[in-house]
Amino acid sequence: MITESTKGGIADALRRWRTHRRVSQLELAVRASTTQRHVSFIESGRSTPGRAMIIRLAESLEVPIRERNELLLAAGFAPAYPHTDLDDPRLAPVRTALDRVLHGHLPYPAVIVDRHGDLVSANAGFHMITRGVDSDLLAPPASVPRVLLHPRGLAPRIVNLDEWAWHIIDRVQAESLRNPSDRLRRLAAELVDVAPPRPRQLPPHHLGFAVPLQLRTSEPDNRELRLITTLTHFGTATDVTIAELRLEAFLPADEATSAALTELVTSPLTPPYQRADTDARPH
Repeated sequence: MITESTKGGIADALRRWRTHRRVSQLELAVRASTTQRHVSFIESGRSTPGRAMIIRLAESLEVPIRERNELLLAAGFAPAYPHTDLDDPRLAPVRTALDRVLHGHLPYPAVIVDRHGDLVSANAGFHMITRGVDSDLLAPPASVPRVLLHPRGLAPRIVNLDEWAWHIIDRVQAESLRNPSDRLRRLAAELVDVAPPRPRQLPPHHLGFAVPLQLRTSEPDNRELRLITTLTHFGTATDVTIAELRLEAFLPADEATSAALTELVTSPLTPPYQRADTDARPH
């Protein structure tokens, strides 16, 4: 992690984040409503920023709030953002809201994951499409990217695996670069090892990031679903746990898929939506 060490204090930590974001001192100064001279003095250790300035600079660099706490600690200040366990009674309204969001997406699959892609909660639609996946892959903490691409996961049932696997890998790699994480880097390397080779030629219908998931359901149904994915994050959260949660929903790309999901998810064989039986705090 960029701010794991406070050896160089706030000066080195700020410079590393600015360099990582590829932002000049002048651009950062403009974003944070200060001067390039002040930014330069902070990075050289000639000036010690106050708490409010650190928060402004971190926000200007889009530093995740977990790492903003690290920047504050590096400057000798107490963390500004709480880090509450999701099972804490104080977050009961948030848990209720998340469950309602998942339930509201039915009959379409949806999950809540943490910053590493580990499953926090899922609805009945997701349980339906993962029926038949090796139970070890679904044991907490279950990694959703691993469930999707592992040979004992959904990979054998993904019709366009060659294309879609690299869509997922590219997304994990991009996240590990944007918000450095050893776990994400290791996960990306693992997924590369189990994925088919990257296609040398993309299909004519390829539209970059807009890669649909073509998935066959488990036996005996064996229907083909065409799904598009959406990602939502809680951008205004001030608690580390909530800010690191992501909602991933799988929406039907055609009427046939919508009808199939409506039929299959109302099946008595499909369990109700539920939270993952795991410690939901980001790691």
